[in-house]
Amino acid sequence: MYPRLLEIPDFFGIGPLTIYTYGVMLAAAYLLGLQLAIVRARKAGLDSGRMLDLGVYIVIAALVGAKLLLLFVNFEYLPEQPNEILVLARSGGVFYGGLITATLVAFWYIRRHRLPFWTTCDMFAPGIALGHVIGRLGCLMAGCCYGRPASVPWAITFTDPFAAANVGTPLNVALHPTQVYEAGAELLILVFLLLTERKGRPYAGRTFWGYMLLYAVSRFVIEFYRADERGLLMGLSTSQFISVILAPLSLIMLVYLGRRTTTPEPSKAARRAA
Repeated sequence: MYPRLLEIPDFFGIGPLTIYTYGVMLAAAYLLGLQLAIVRARKAGLDSGRMLDLGVYIVIAALVGAKLLLLFVNFEYLPEQPNEILVLARSGGVFYGGLITATLVAFWYIRRHRLPFWTTCDMFAPGIALGHVIGRLGCLMAGCCYGRPASVPWAITFTDPFAAANVGTPLNVALHPTQVYEAGAELLILVFLLLTERKGRPYAGRTFWGYMLLYAVSRFVIEFYRADERGLLMGLSTSQFISVILAPLSLIMLVYLGRRTTTPEPSKAARRAA
């Protein structure tokens, strides 16, 4: 675990400078995810300039949405623990908050500029998965999003006091590496999406809603190993509650879009030729 990538005690005479590993990894996650989406869009014949603009909107919306959901989940604790606001400010936020907000902003942008709706969404889905892989590795470096105490052989133990002070990481306790669980799940989802995108009977929206379904299922399972008890709803964590809604919605949309996409009837000339 390396929460601080670089520390310069006296940076050009203006004071100490600290470069945090999580911030670097988060920036890399957004940049690489966006680059993958633009490359895919260019190959699909979409306007790469529009895709870049849309990507910038998505990044901003994801950052804001993740923080907003984090504040909402922890709102009842803030009056009792005002110092918690400093921890929240240093945290990356709740991924689902960023995902939902970014999706809503993307829907608005796509409608406004009359882009092919579900095709555009498909272009970004693998990029989201790639960014999430890198982002969760950043969580591992920072010590946030940690798991419950565990006795499994692959358990990890954090020892850096800065992580405990910064994001409340338990020290010297063997924990489930939930950051690695989620990064691994996202990597598998990414590979699956790319390998199956053109298999079977492809249709616009299948990649996007396929990602939503697979992520909802994986996040629901991984939450059982997370140590964060805040935001429980009906015995479920906030992310599990959202997953319970998102998974069936994704299935419905996959069935709906699949049925709506029909194979065009062959022309009279083609039938005569056959």
